[in-house]
Amino acid sequence: MTNTMLPGFQNITPAQLSTLVPRPRVVDVREPEEFTGELGHLPGAELVPLGTVVDAAREWSRTERIVLACRSGARSTRAATSLAALGFQNLMNLEGGMRAYNEAGLPVERG
Repeated sequence: MTNTMLPGFQNITPAQLSTLVPRPRVVDVREPEEFTGELGHLPGAELVPLGTVVDAAREWSRTERIVLACRSGARSTRAATSLAALGFQNLMNLEGGMRAYNEAGLPVERG
């Protein structure tokens, strides 16, 4: 997987996410049952389902570093595209989502 620039956001791998210091805001755009389900979620992630992310983001800083995550990377890509269109400047999408993160053997929270 490559570190690809896309319009308004950057794709990052699970390994790259684990090296970010200071840790960025992590937003999981899945549904509640997925957030607590078998794949778990990123440590410290906040749940903001895709259908609500644009409204929730109205309160967020446009310059804050934000990583978006979902199950496979598709919904988080849509969220990143929407937030970039709103003027967010430091967005990252977790490439491969929680599936790739779990496959990499990185720590997850469950429940």
